[in-house]
Amino acid sequence: MRYRHLFFDLDHTLWDFERNSAESLDEIYQNWSLHQLGIDSCDRFISSFLKINSELWQAFDAGQLEHTDIRKNRFRLVFETLGVACPDNHLDIGESYLSSLPTKKYLLEGALDVLEHVRAMGYQTHVITNGFQDVQGRKIKSAGIHPYFGHVITFDTANAKKPDPRIFQYALELTQADAHSSLMIGDNWVADIEGARSVGMDTVYYNPAGLTFNERPTYDIRHLHELLNIL
Repeated sequence: MRYRHLFFDLDHTLWDFERNSAESLDEIYQNWSLHQLGIDSCDRFISSFLKINSELWQAFDAGQLEHTDIRKNRFRLVFETLGVACPDNHLDIGESYLSSLPTKKYLLEGALDVLEHVRAMGYQTHVITNGFQDVQGRKIKSAGIHPYFGHVITFDTANAKKPDPRIFQYALELTQADAHSSLMIGDNWVADIEGARSVGMDTVYYNPAGLTFNERPTYDIRHLHELLNIL
């Protein structure tokens, strides 16, 4: 085997963040009676949240925000964007979202097939994520994929976030893996692909939208099942 250790991103790569978030946000819309605040559409509430949350995480990846800034501000920004007064309990709503989200179990199409395949082939598999250990750990357990991973490396356990080389170096040391026999699989060009490449790892860019950049990853795939042709 060319590779021995496979490092997966979690959100948007294996775990279906959009679908799981939408389910949690629908519950919040109903349970917190957000229609009474003037948000007349649950779909608008969900789409606004997903857009703002994505922008905040991009800023975090770029080193412009802290994790706590995302948690404190995302629902406030959603209410402002939807043109309604931000309720005093918006932080409580945020905590409710964080309690609900990790209980959701939906994986992206092909994720379980890939994990079964690589386990049967004898690969050592791990997760590298910019999320918090407690939240990401609960997501993995809720989705039933915790038996597939030897280690889950997170922002707070590594004291560094992707694309910082330190989180990848920490992951390699923790798993006793060599960069040249390791493969990083993720959907974020900057965090996953550029970050892993900075320490000499080969990369798989999970790229369902078919985005292009000036440089190329080791592999570019549109569907997770394409990994089966690589490994």
